[in-house]
Amino acid sequence: MFTKRVIPCLDIKDGRTVKGVNFEGLRDAGDPVELAQRYSDEGADELVFLDITATKEKRKTLVDLVKKIALKINIPFTVGGGINSIEQIAKLLHAGADKVSLNSAIVRNPELINKAAQQFGSQCIVAAVDAKRIDEQWTVFISGGSKKTDKDALKWIKEVEQRGAGEILLTSMDRDGTKQGFDLELLAKVNGFTTVPVIASGGAGTTQHCVDAIKIGGADAVLAASIFHFQEITIKKLKKELKAANIAVRETI
Repeated sequence: MFTKRVIPCLDIKDGRTVKGVNFEGLRDAGDPVELAQRYSDEGADELVFLDITATKEKRKTLVDLVKKIALKINIPFTVGGGINSIEQIAKLLHAGADKVSLNSAIVRNPELINKAAQQFGSQCIVAAVDAKRIDEQWTVFISGGSKKTDKDALKWIKEVEQRGAGEILLTSMDRDGTKQGFDLELLAKVNGFTTVPVIASGGAGTTQHCVDAIKIGGADAVLAASIFHFQEITIKKLKKELKAANIAVRETI
């Protein structure tokens, strides 16, 4: 039985960890290096680092910060934000990232997925999809959720998988930061056709939300930010609850 993963997410702005609601109203959540080390020590399965304003500010991801975090943790580390070339991917992997998360750049240039998967392997390439429900379908947004595209999220996920993405980081913009639970309908639809792992993101507020994301939504991993940053739920407690719900997880120390 494959174990399900618990993944804290560090949304980074101006070198600090931040968290908002529906991608807006950001508040400070702490030092990213300290948080990363804490999560690694607490038994997180992986860590996701997203430089959320890099694309909007037309700059590259914070490589020095990635290096500092990589030195403090011993778990797989995914980095995203403002990545738009093979050279940048190589630099981040060299800096200590195990995977890169691509979003805006692959919407503008889908061929980047093919090239990146070919050069670094599909296991290194995570396609991040920020989806918002509009008129009974989910639409893809880019640039940190600030720009609407004409892409249907379900069709886009099929395309990125075909192009070589090894994993999908699926964020419901409607649920982001609300703590009202993941978008189970969206998760179930995506997991109904995709063959690569799907990380559920957007809406975690209770341990039951995470259980539902896996059992009802079919997620391979649950990603959360504020519930961990502000210590509303610990990673250890969440894993204990997942285990109690007969979900296989990696043991915490």
